[in-house]
Amino acid sequence: MNKSTLALAVAVGVLAQQAGAAGFIEDSKATLGLRNFYINNDNRDSATKAAGAQSKAEEWGQGFQLNFTSGYTQGTVGFGIDAIGLLGVKLDSGGGTNGATARAGTNSGSYGGTVFPSKSNGEAVDNYSSLGLTAKAKISQTELKLGTLQPKLPVIVTNDGRMLPQTFQGGQVTSNDIKDLTLVGGQIEHAKGRNSSNNENLSIAGANGRTPAGRDSNKFYYAGGDYKLTKDLTAQYYYGNLEDFYKQHFLGLTHNWSIGPGVLKSDLRYFNSRNDGANGHDSNYYTTGDYGTGITKGKVDNNLYSGLFLYSVSGHTFGGGYQVSNGNSDFPFLNQGDGASAYLTTDMQIAKFNRAGERTWQARYSYDFAKLGLPGLTAGVIYLRGDNIDTSGKVGSITPQPTINATGRSEWERDLTVAYVIPEGPLKNLGLTWKNAMWRNDVPGQRDQDENRLIVSYSLPLL
Repeated sequence: MNKSTLALAVAVGVLAQQAGAAGFIEDSKATLGLRNFYINNDNRDSATKAAGAQSKAEEWGQGFQLNFTSGYTQGTVGFGIDAIGLLGVKLDSGGGTNGATARAGTNSGSYGGTVFPSKSNGEAVDNYSSLGLTAKAKISQTELKLGTLQPKLPVIVTNDGRMLPQTFQGGQVTSNDIKDLTLVGGQIEHAKGRNSSNNENLSIAGANGRTPAGRDSNKFYYAGGDYKLTKDLTAQYYYGNLEDFYKQHFLGLTHNWSIGPGVLKSDLRYFNSRNDGANGHDSNYYTTGDYGTGITKGKVDNNLYSGLFLYSVSGHTFGGGYQVSNGNSDFPFLNQGDGASAYLTTDMQIAKFNRAGERTWQARYSYDFAKLGLPGLTAGVIYLRGDNIDTSGKVGSITPQPTINATGRSEWERDLTVAYVIPEGPLKNLGLTWKNAMWRNDVPGQRDQDENRLIVSYSLPLL
């Protein structure tokens, strides 16, 4: 039994003795979330198509998410417990086009399909489930959580882009005892992917393969805080360290400014990422990037700057932004190879625009139809274009594929979202969403993609 599991068991034991205390039950909440999720990914033919590669990935399933959040027992130190139960049921796996690869020889296959875990032969499982428990304690405005976590911070972001969300295992302390200042610190040991029932060690792109050459870590440390300089201006600093992979510093500044009839929101971000431990000398720990002719992996070395500006007025939101990724490596973030999020203004439905040397501009527009008497209906479109990409990659359908050095490559993506949440009546809170994305590129080893997602969601309060 590892230390975090033992500590969680002790905390739950202490809690069990006080569960009847006032506040624990009275302040408890439970909800059942339902998400019907369909995805279709059309991988377009191109010169980089690998022999036998699937041209289509398609899956459909029903997800159930039960969330329980307790109150706290009385006393100087209050105790509580949270729980999250996840169940995914397969409705269709596209007749074998679920996007998974089978195990063969030293290759242990993919982490799963687009939505569901896969068997050794690559077929989608009929269902998968998991249960996460979190013990918590609170003194004044400082809270300790130990167990299953879903952090959403600049250096670690929980992914919720599929039928069921990603979760992490570890401990976190959050304090709001100082006015206008929120402090956060923690350690993560494992992650459970959005299409998995298993907790796995942590890794990054380039080292996250399932072959014997893949490498990982079970220590990710993070700390930082948000400080409200004024009611409209917030400054952020965060630090993250994935042991044996990278160290990362983040600075952020957000500001809301009332201009005329609307509000301008400014979001400025800066990341400094460098190698740590084995990533500095062991090629098995290297990440992706551009390190010279035909050299696609190396040490973490990246500076990323971005700015996003959004102006909202009378239901309309207009926006634009720019991002620069400097250094030899791509921007690093926790990525076990089973789907992950990065705290980037360019983290889109398909691509992240985080490659070495990449310069990305974006334009956004969205509209809230409540202004036209249709509350609950929203629509939006985002267009991004990245160029100046420095990379290398394999091309062609012959085996073995030759590796070429490529500079000045580009990519673009257009995302369209239409969503409607029923605002009242017997079906109140029933949501329907259509997300459509197109991604085009001339990056070696990559294929153009068109993707559609149809999502029907509903949240049912139980307590």
